[in-house]
Amino acid sequence: MHPDSTAPSLRLGGRPLPAIGHARMYVCGITPYDTTHLGHARTFVWADVAAQVLRHAGNSVEVCRNVTDVDDVLTRAAHRAGSPYDSFAAVQQYYFEQDMASLGVHPVTHQPRAHNHVREVIALAQALLDLGHAYLREGAVYFRGADVPARAGLDRQAALDLLAEYGDDPDDPLKDDPFDIAVWRPSTSGEPAWPSPWSPGRPGWHAECAAMAMTTFGPALDLHAGGADLRFPHHAYEAALAEAMTGVRPFARSWLHVGVVRKDGVKMAKSTGNLVFVADLLRDHPASVIRLALLSRPWAQEWDYSPDDLPAAAARLDRLHTAAGRPGSAPAAEEAATAALLDDLDTGTALAIAEQEGGHTARTVLSVLELA
Repeated sequence: MHPDSTAPSLRLGGRPLPAIGHARMYVCGITPYDTTHLGHARTFVWADVAAQVLRHAGNSVEVCRNVTDVDDVLTRAAHRAGSPYDSFAAVQQYYFEQDMASLGVHPVTHQPRAHNHVREVIALAQALLDLGHAYLREGAVYFRGADVPARAGLDRQAALDLLAEYGDDPDDPLKDDPFDIAVWRPSTSGEPAWPSPWSPGRPGWHAECAAMAMTTFGPALDLHAGGADLRFPHHAYEAALAEAMTGVRPFARSWLHVGVVRKDGVKMAKSTGNLVFVADLLRDHPASVIRLALLSRPWAQEWDYSPDDLPAAAARLDRLHTAAGRPGSAPAAEEAATAALLDDLDTGTALAIAEQEGGHTARTVLSVLELA
């Protein structure tokens, strides 16, 4: 790129995300208590594409994808399996990373694990106490979160329902307000525990991500990615915790909330028993076909998965590879494809241009999307 030219910038959700040579991206990673299903895969493949498009625009990109290996759901799963929580998490993380590599997801720059950042969560809790944004109650540290639902654009009842669904217990009698959340919680027998000034205990989920993100990147991020189902309470409180401690707003300049995957109209989740595992699909389909299926709808839209999606993706990938084998293609076509990718990661338009124009344009699009 000519030094006097204007660097292209990514737009997400209609908002520009200009970067000057470098971008910091945090991706909410897995809680490693089960193998990777399509819901996980869609989030991480789209996050990978966002990073690749930023790189294609001329930026270096640091990607931090955490592992939430201190979590009550994980502890219960490990107990059922008769395994220590940390060993159980390590095994599940191994399988996850194998699936990500198969799907062409690039290795991340940083991969912090929650159990290695308990000290930072304790420091976060103490800072919030010192600043008056948190209070101590029977060995637990609670963050004052009364304003978080409104900042997230939710009405009171919707926010209460989501807090209860995600285990933040708005009816906890120790709280001053139903929307306060635990930054630190005392542990009972059988739960992971670390010493702290307040109790032997463990971090709250939202505080883990806030601490890991700030430890890696400081007080602010350029782009934060994760599933749309994590928008509230997890991402809203993660940002609120960081902003309350640092005074820096916004915590994230932009958000990539990837739409959830459904099957037969029901969100794909272990609790519903409708999971489609990546490892199972890889036995019968090339990884590039699965990746293309994951990218075939806009990132913010929900996807109601059907087995027919994979043959359709395979046929389209064959057409794209055939197009890429043709010679030539006009520079304007490649510019148009790149512009589409920069405009809200519009893979649909970029792939349509690639298929029509072929040649170098198709090869470039397939390379950026890791479909070559």
